[in-house]
Amino acid sequence: MTVTRGGQDKETDRPERKCLVTGESQPKAGLIRFVVGPEGQVVADIAGKLPGRGFYVAADREALEVAVRTKVFARGAKRQVTVPEDLVETVEAGLVRRVQNLISLARKAGLAVAGYEKVKDWLAKEHARVLFQASDGSARGKSKLRGTGQKNGYFNCLTGDELGLAFGREHVIHGALAAGGLTKRIVEDAQRLSGVRKSTDGGTARPEG
Repeated sequence: MTVTRGGQDKETDRPERKCLVTGESQPKAGLIRFVVGPEGQVVADIAGKLPGRGFYVAADREALEVAVRTKVFARGAKRQVTVPEDLVETVEAGLVRRVQNLISLARKAGLAVAGYEKVKDWLAKEHARVLFQASDGSARGKSKLRGTGQKNGYFNCLTGDELGLAFGREHVIHGALAAGGLTKRIVEDAQRLSGVRKSTDGGTARPEG
């Protein structure tokens, strides 16, 4: 089971929490926080802001599936709880919306562009810090920009339609992010989504140093 964030070394100066499934501690940015709702049901707190005692599971699909099948949530909550059968899907959908919303904010702030030519221009000018591409885009088309953006962070956890919604378009294959606080947040949530979706072509974004 892979629960580390892209094989990166632990950042000891960042807050850490223990995963209920693996028992390992890691930065909160690589975990999903859960709380118990008013009806005793387990609720995914994607933004990490809901009130109540929180407990954590690694942003890894296998770990989340184990948590749903077993009684680790009850142990974390220290009480009997109800676990929705579609909890993993709810986590995935919540992360998709969060990444989309953050990319949309970055676009409005001038920190994100979409489209082959614009992204190519940003890469050539070394303005891009993170390259992202649709998971269902043409491998041949994506490889042309991947080659020029090798030194940049990268992720591919959203489909073309999902990226399109972030940019107010019907469909987007290529996008790029400039340096900034929003970009760091997008990268962290894209990493979590990549773990939950199990991206197949190795797209893992790196936080800015």
